[in-house]
Amino acid sequence: MRLCRRGKGKSLKINLRKCGKRMFVMRLCRRGKGKMIDFKSVEVSDREWAVQLLKLSDFRGCEYTFGNNYMWSSVYDIQIAQYKSFYLVKNKYGFLFPAGCGDIGEVIDILNEYCSINNIELCFTNADRESLELLQSLYGDKIEISTNSDLYDYVYDFETLSELRGRKLHAKRNHLQRFYENNWSFEPITPDNIEECTEMHNKWCDEKDIYREHSKLKEAGAVIRGLESFFELGLSGGIIRVGGSIQAYTFGEPSANKSGDTFVVHVEKAFTTVQGAYAAINREFVRQFCGKYKYINREEDMGAENLRKAKQSYCPSFMLEKYNVKFK
Repeated sequence: MRLCRRGKGKSLKINLRKCGKRMFVMRLCRRGKGKMIDFKSVEVSDREWAVQLLKLSDFRGCEYTFGNNYMWSSVYDIQIAQYKSFYLVKNKYGFLFPAGCGDIGEVIDILNEYCSINNIELCFTNADRESLELLQSLYGDKIEISTNSDLYDYVYDFETLSELRGRKLHAKRNHLQRFYENNWSFEPITPDNIEECTEMHNKWCDEKDIYREHSKLKEAGAVIRGLESFFELGLSGGIIRVGGSIQAYTFGEPSANKSGDTFVVHVEKAFTTVQGAYAAINREFVRQFCGKYKYINREEDMGAENLRKAKQSYCPSFMLEKYNVKFK
């Protein structure tokens, strides 16, 4: 018996025949103890095998990209492991729901054993709705569920961000028109200009005086970690210049999922001295790098009110809900 999960927002169906998408075998009996999982620190050299396993799933969340895991590994104590055809992620708050394909019950048993040995609770963080429904179908009232909308990803249609059509985005178009009056240019991030991105990032941090806020310091470190291994991580990015000087940059990577329909924007920085610089780097990057993707995931707002207003103003197609699932 297999549990087949198909498409966004659809309920689970039990199918006795072979499943096409996320394949998870329902256990009919308790497995014995299996091989213990060896979690390790995240290294650039792990990318090849990690991405291959991520592609066996269909997750659009920013946590299910290798670049994100690598960049934020020191901040959230992220460690990774492979168990059969699953990519496992452990962080300071728990575990990501396993990405891959195979017997999900067996993997959860192994994680439960790991938690018992290490005297920690088994808790999945940032599970999407389909993963939540699967866990509910398997474990019922043996799990506790919580959620925090501050961590929901904002997901947009490509056409919404590239064209900015419609009455709701009229103000955005006007804002951009003012920017386009400048002597501006767009270019991809390359080995020849990436150092300029680092210089701009450091200057941006100085101007924002981030050094008094621990959370912003951690973010700055994650950005630098991404820039330092930019090409090895398979990241893509763009730069906006005004008068020859960098005023904005952004970068991200495709979601490593089976459908390959989503691009995840990890970082976007701009100087506010040039009106419309943020709007320009957003639109121009999407236009020139994201044409083959249906969705653009611009990640969460982390509860920051200004960031929330900015992300909502672009009219997201949907919010990617995330849940924490703790085993009793």
